Amino acid sequence: MGVPVVTGYYRYTDIWFEWHKQLGEDGEVLKAALAHDALVSPEHPLHVDGVDGVQLYIGISIDATIDLSGTLKSGETRLLFSSKQVEYVRYWLHAVGLTKNPIGLPYSDCLLRLQDLRGVSPQTFQTGGELKNSVKKIEKNNKNIKKSSDPPLTFRRSSFETVRRLWQNKIGVWCSVDFEAWERDHTVITEFGWSRIHWEDGLETREEGHLIVQEYQTYTNGTYVAENRKNFKWGQSEIVSKKEFKSCIQNFLSDLRRNDHTFLVFHDAKEDLDYMKSAMVEADLSGLSYTLPDGPSPKSGVFVVDTADLFGGLQGEGTRNRGLEQVCNQLQIKTEFLHNAGNDAHYTLEACKEMASGDSLDLQREKRWPSKTTPGTVTVNIDSLEEEEDASDEEGVFMSALK
Repeated sequence: MGVPVVTGYYRYTDIWFEWHKQLGEDGEVLKAALAHDALVSPEHPLHVDGVDGVQLYIGISIDATIDLSGTLKSGETRLLFSSKQVEYVRYWLHAVGLTKNPIGLPYSDCLLRLQDLRGVSPQTFQTGGELKNSVKKIEKNNKNIKKSSDPPLTFRRSSFETVRRLWQNKIGVWCSVDFEAWERDHTVITEFGWSRIHWEDGLETREEGHLIVQEYQTYTNGTYVAENRKNFKWGQSEIVSKKEFKSCIQNFLSDLRRNDHTFLVFHDAKEDLDYMKSAMVEADLSGLSYTLPDGPSPKSGVFVVDTADLFGGLQGEGTRNRGLEQVCNQLQIKTEFLHNAGNDAHYTLEACKEMASGDSLDLQREKRWPSKTTPGTVTVNIDSLEEEEDASDEEGVFMSALK
């Protein structure tokens, strides 16, 4: 019987600083092949067609004892090579005659398996300087994480990287939904909107919609939240009866369940889930998972993604939820006519897409808000002028009416 091949990931620092020390004169050849500027070259053997630079991986660790450098603490971020990349480099060096024999693999205890990681997602570096600086930034961020124990923030950071991996691998259907209600009685739901993205032959396809409840057209807002139900920007609103409203949403959610992977995207999910449970909707929420799927072939199901959690992870906040308008402003997403359910669904999915299609969490934070991370933490320090909350935060005051 053959020996099973174990695959996984190697920490970049172990490969770069330690591997060559085991190899004698071949170590200098390996160091040259793994030099920062060499790795990003289009002539490098690890170059991926269509990628400008080198594609490595970002992983968030769970507790795992590693021989070379002790214990990885939960929530720390690691820059990684895949085991396939490491294997290819050693055989390529031999194939082109730079080593007499294939060099030995790194020490086996360096290998991180998928079960050692909360999630792994690709990360591209275009220049050698960017790659070198990112290693320093990751180590600095990990030191800051070690100083504090914040389980909610650890969860949000982990969710961020998992969402990046799933989105960038174009897995499943991503559908944001939003409800609007009469500001004086939230049992009176007036609107429902959705925005959906999936991929066909690698190309993004988007569909959007907006429902208005006919019987409640005279129940207008304007005191606590804006009245914008007639200002849907992404198509034609459909006016339906209360009975049709319920059946339309139930059928809509039933259709979503037919996909292998459906990601229901909310901004601050609790309110919209309460609407789904209400007498006006009575949605079937059985089997809804709040734990995102892991692994290269994730299990099927319907999963909740909350952009308030993603943005909190990006800004280094464990419990605070920002309003949708503020999140979009910080992500440079221009908004119009918020508090229309269709528009809010659209901008919620835009916020998800903007974060999920970008760099890894810590690198993305540094690029978006350079020099604004509070020293000794992973938290962004936003100026007081940027701290203004949008009116959507007032809606929570009335949610007790639904209970």
